[in-house]
Amino acid sequence: MKHRYLPMTEEDQKQMLDVIGVDSIDELFEDIPEEVRFNRELKIKEAVREPELLEELSTLASKNINTKDYVSFLGAGVYDHYIPSVVDHVISRSEFYTAYTPYQPEISQGELQAIFEFQTMISELTGMDVANSSMYDGGTSLAEAAMLSAAHTRKKKIFVSESVHPMTRDVLQTYAEGQRLDVVEIPSKDGIVDIEELDNLMTSEVACVMVQYPNFFGRIEPLKEIEEIVHREKSMFVVSSNPLSLGMLTPPGEFGADIVVGDTQVFGIPAQYGGPHCGYFATTKKLMRKVPGRLVGQTTDEDGQRGFVLTLQAREQHIRRDKATSNICSNQALNALASSVAMSAIGKEGLIEMATQNFHKAHYAKQACEKYGIKVMFDGAMFNEFVVECQIPVSRVNELLLEKGIIGGYDLGKVNPEYNRYMLVAVTELRTKEEIDSFVKELGDIHE
Repeated sequence: MKHRYLPMTEEDQKQMLDVIGVDSIDELFEDIPEEVRFNRELKIKEAVREPELLEELSTLASKNINTKDYVSFLGAGVYDHYIPSVVDHVISRSEFYTAYTPYQPEISQGELQAIFEFQTMISELTGMDVANSSMYDGGTSLAEAAMLSAAHTRKKKIFVSESVHPMTRDVLQTYAEGQRLDVVEIPSKDGIVDIEELDNLMTSEVACVMVQYPNFFGRIEPLKEIEEIVHREKSMFVVSSNPLSLGMLTPPGEFGADIVVGDTQVFGIPAQYGGPHCGYFATTKKLMRKVPGRLVGQTTDEDGQRGFVLTLQAREQHIRRDKATSNICSNQALNALASSVAMSAIGKEGLIEMATQNFHKAHYAKQACEKYGIKVMFDGAMFNEFVVECQIPVSRVNELLLEKGIIGGYDLGKVNPEYNRYMLVAVTELRTKEEIDSFVKELGDIHE
């Protein structure tokens, strides 16, 4: 367990106080009334020697279950994928990990080029005209798409499928409340959006319809059918998509999507306790000036040398907030860089191979479950996740799997108590045949 040494001497402290013009740290808190200040000792252990502290922290850290020591079949938005070793090397360079955002673009050419490459690759994957320089995560990207749709169409009703990730729908509800938008959840049927119900509910008052591809249950939504219903009423079609799946699935742009959003955690970003991630936002050229965040463009300087500039950034976000198209005026630069490096290292053929392995290994696991007598929910197309039914609560199943060194699938009972015996299983390219067979056997034995 390694820690950086961060020195702080009394002399350092004095110099900083001198620079800001105060005599003591207490003076920094003069504006806070005495009665609300914290005026007692913190309830923490007494200080110990460094070796003892490191030993204690290492012992605590070792209690965490990780994907190096355990085989993981957990997904639901955070996945265990191959990360090329070059990713960590590049993002650890000081000129990248200290560059929060290119405030002086003319001297941030490396950062701008990295963002430009990210935008380009996302545009190619999604089949859209332009992509922004990244967003916080997939959830905020989808919510921002709803805000753009409402502003562009001047309509207040948002349709979102129940098969969209429940946490993403929660983020959407939070955004919508502030903008006084009406969010209507369209029920799912057999693991995908209920097309008939969507058709019946669809009106010209709907700003946009939002679906996930592949969806929360791993199923592939029928984008062509949905698009026809959406655009019939001149509403906007928003698709949240796993970008890795687009290595083999037809991109949403080819189905007429107006906005495609998602999360690039699948490219170069470790699971790391669920975050931080990196959202992407891609759209048509028509909507380019309404995209939240910023766009980096390529140009040439007076000497004809290739260069990069901030082509578009909504200045209202900084100086006229009441007219802002979005409150997001930054980007997830370091994680976007990680994804760019990962995509570049994997390459086009590698990405297709990686996506194909996810597809085939998940289908192998699904068929193995069925042969073992484990009930698999939903028939039809899926990518790298599927749902199985357990005979006992999934929480207990996962406890038993952990004893065998296996991290089980996502407990859908966390989404809905009625689903407490349904498990969402994720199978990525990292899972071997032996690991899949072992998982299926252990899962099957629990049910005997």
